[in-house]
Amino acid sequence: MMADWVQWEARARQLDSDDPLGHFRQHFHIPEVNDLPAIYLCGNSLGLQPVKAREYVNAELDDWAKLGVEGHLHARHPWLPYHEFLTEHMAGVVGARPAEVVVMNSLTVNVHLLLVSFYRPEGARRKIIVESDIFPSDLYAVQSQVRVHGGDPERDVVFWQPREDEHTLRYDDLAGLLDDHPDKVALVFIGGVNYYTGQSFDLQRIAEMGHARGITVGFDLAHGAGNIDYALHDSGADFAAWCSYKYLNSGPGSLSGIFVHERHHGQRDIPRFEGWWGHNKETRFGMRDPFDPLPGAEAWQLSNPPILPLASMRASLELFAEAGMHALRQKSVALTGLLAELLATIDHPDLEVITPSDPEARGCQLSLFVKRNGKSIFDELTDHGVIADWREPDVIRIAPVPLYNTFADVVAFGRLLQTALARHTSISNTA
Repeated sequence: MMADWVQWEARARQLDSDDPLGHFRQHFHIPEVNDLPAIYLCGNSLGLQPVKAREYVNAELDDWAKLGVEGHLHARHPWLPYHEFLTEHMAGVVGARPAEVVVMNSLTVNVHLLLVSFYRPEGARRKIIVESDIFPSDLYAVQSQVRVHGGDPERDVVFWQPREDEHTLRYDDLAGLLDDHPDKVALVFIGGVNYYTGQSFDLQRIAEMGHARGITVGFDLAHGAGNIDYALHDSGADFAAWCSYKYLNSGPGSLSGIFVHERHHGQRDIPRFEGWWGHNKETRFGMRDPFDPLPGAEAWQLSNPPILPLASMRASLELFAEAGMHALRQKSVALTGLLAELLATIDHPDLEVITPSDPEARGCQLSLFVKRNGKSIFDELTDHGVIADWREPDVIRIAPVPLYNTFADVVAFGRLLQTALARHTSISNTA
């Protein structure tokens, strides 16, 4: 059973004392439960609000009030090029070159825009390979794109499945799947981190597997951006998209980022849904010119961006730039490693961690498969100040985020989990 909690708590205090990134916690608002700071382990669903977000949003509201339309050119951060203020920091988060990245729209909108360009079925080559248990919105987008091209999702969407009695996926099985459909796959589209299991995938390995067979490869990094220290450019991926309201802390329902590898830049004949914000900046306001796409990822823009969400995102991305993804990833490995070590000592028959044990194959999320009374245990944790995430049918997702979570958060959660498991086991045994 569990080791002495006094020892665990002392260890957490020492780790927090030695943490060079610990001061970043003060830059976030920590929710309270029963007048105490919550044990917030839900950054994989919604990141916390940066303290400066209100200041940055209010500055734009003030400039709007004072300047009206003139704010496009004369606001303290002029609105016309506002999205450009985020580009370099966002590129740093995902390991891309600035010209390969732009912030725009919401995630599924961007997935559709990218699929218009990069899902190009021709002849027998029309299938899309996705991972098992892909996030529903991605699946719906892929299925609808197949239908638009006259295909049948039942035939043309192929799932990379785990083996029997396993939860996570093997690269050998993906290679076998590609070889089972020679010259029939048009696109591989994978979530960089699977939302349900927390398994993180090697983008370069998958891109190389696809490209060796003449297949386009893209990723949804919703659960990876700000979590994994990516090298998107070096991975060779053709495209990617991600939301910003999870690990990137930009606010509920906020904007998305896209990546388009530079080898696709300047291709004027690439299929694309077009809008005026993707047009040449020098002639954009000429208003009557034929569409002249910008050379990089900005060419996929449709409309001028919403300034208030961008302001909120800027507050968070500045913190990422200050901390650095490499340092954040190092702390993340330590935080999640402590959680994994602690969970292993609980050794309860109803509890199974379905996320890979290898730190290289996971981010900060651990998915806890609870075989009995899972929702009741989750509710008890919530009642005791834990804000985590329940995913049907039987998984509690726990995500200690390095920008604002502490090692003490991890130990406090473990103690509450052990108590809840013991209580509900006792209830089940007497029922």
